[in-house]
Amino acid sequence: MLSEHNEFLERAYRILNRVYFEDSLPEVVITIQSSQKSYGHITVGEIWKDSWDSYHEINLSAEYLNRPVENIISTLVHEMCHLYAMENNIKDTSNNNRYHNKKFKEIAEKRDLKISYHESIGWSVTEPTEKLIETIKENHLDSQIGYVRMGAYGWTGGDNGNDGDNGNGLTGTNGKKPKKKSSTRKYICPKCGNSVRATKDVNIACLDCLLQMVKEE
Repeated sequence: MLSEHNEFLERAYRILNRVYFEDSLPEVVITIQSSQKSYGHITVGEIWKDSWDSYHEINLSAEYLNRPVENIISTLVHEMCHLYAMENNIKDTSNNNRYHNKKFKEIAEKRDLKISYHESIGWSVTEPTEKLIETIKENHLDSQIGYVRMGAYGWTGGDNGNDGDNGNGLTGTNGKKPKKKSSTRKYICPKCGNSVRATKDVNIACLDCLLQMVKEE
């Protein structure tokens, strides 16, 4: 399944490169890996290498693949904008690449992203515009990714390779009874990792990052 989504993201990268960057961006390695504090990243260095060349990595967070596809595509375009800046020697960030300046905003908005300001990360809060959504549909990139990584929050199996009930009413390994599930819910900000607890399901946002917090399962 994961290979299918990698293929989808690689195809999206090629299409978006043509539509928004005149095919000027180099090939990259696109990964889907755990990243609870951000929706995506691009490496400053070319950390992947084969017999012919070296490549930057663009990662899409495995924990947030269940977002609407237009938001996933927005994250991909966001990282492509950083690559464009690197390729053209444009200083678009500071503070260890955390703070996004107006040069990044200008690059991103030319690529149909809506960019909002936040005091700690600058012009970084990213949303799709209607024009980007139209581009996604026109290029048949509106297939929703159907699963999300939950292992960061819960039990992921043990040394025996079993992932569920082992036949004696217990889950996990070594015959240990799992801990009783808490009656509270934990909500985590996908950008900075701040967390809060609530005794019922709530809609809550991180005011530091202006993002909706995600319930830990």
